[in-house]
Amino acid sequence: MTGIPGLEELHLLLTYRCDMECDHCFVWSSPRSWATMNLKDITSIIDQAAEVPTIKTIYFEGGEPFLYYPLLLKGIEYARIRGFDIGVVTNAYWANNEDDASLWLEPLLDKGIVDLSISIDEYHGTNEPKRNVERAVKAAREVGLPVNVLEIQGIKAYDREIPVQSDANKLYFRGRAAEKLVKNASRYPHDQLGGCPENPPNIRRLHVDCFGNLQFCQGVSIGNIWIQPLSKIVVTFVPEKHPIIGPLMRGGLSELSRTCGMMPSDNYADACHFCYLIRVEMISRRMYRGILRPLQTYGMEGMD
Repeated sequence: MTGIPGLEELHLLLTYRCDMECDHCFVWSSPRSWATMNLKDITSIIDQAAEVPTIKTIYFEGGEPFLYYPLLLKGIEYARIRGFDIGVVTNAYWANNEDDASLWLEPLLDKGIVDLSISIDEYHGTNEPKRNVERAVKAAREVGLPVNVLEIQGIKAYDREIPVQSDANKLYFRGRAAEKLVKNASRYPHDQLGGCPENPPNIRRLHVDCFGNLQFCQGVSIGNIWIQPLSKIVVTFVPEKHPIIGPLMRGGLSELSRTCGMMPSDNYADACHFCYLIRVEMISRRMYRGILRPLQTYGMEGMD
């Protein structure tokens, strides 16, 4: 198979910076993270996306994209001009009261927003973020924005004999969760974990950051759009030849672990946990240095 014919969404990681430092964050965001797109980056990425006919929706996320609100608005406006539907993901830190919530959301009206996703769960800390989300959801509905709440279930929801394979609210043990949350999670033998939840080669969305890393999954790049245009990557990409995706397709996680000489154990929280540990081992052996990027997504910010 050549190319990514089912690609529908491009998710812009506007910034890796976030006002929070959630234990389950896929990309290890925190207030100390710094990597952020500028307006030229955003318009270039959107222009490249416009050259891929199958891409219909542009998402803006992070990190926390509202930390760079003027940049976010300009990006949304430009994506709309180029004909895309728009999605935005936020933790609603800005919804300190109902009036403020409306103030932040009203400029998003008539900008092609098809999904405003607001994240909230036990990993966001105190009850204040929950109140912010409640205010943001109410304000979004009042001003007429389509709103969706992303609430990841806690560790206890996965204390079961067999790991869940498909759940929209499932906690995946990748990124910071693979190191911060596994100590309280149930563990399973590697042969009970199932396949990759990203379901290669059926790729319908990709993420891109300010470094140009085009990510199939957080920390697994399939190319760099500052080096090779997105349209060319999408047409020429061969999943079977990718050093991470190829083994996953041929023989699953056990096959991927064999490529770096790592013996599987019976001690994994889920498939993502096993995969993350394999990739960390690969990084320690300096394998696939242009693929396992950015190191931010492995908690190694500033080491790229």
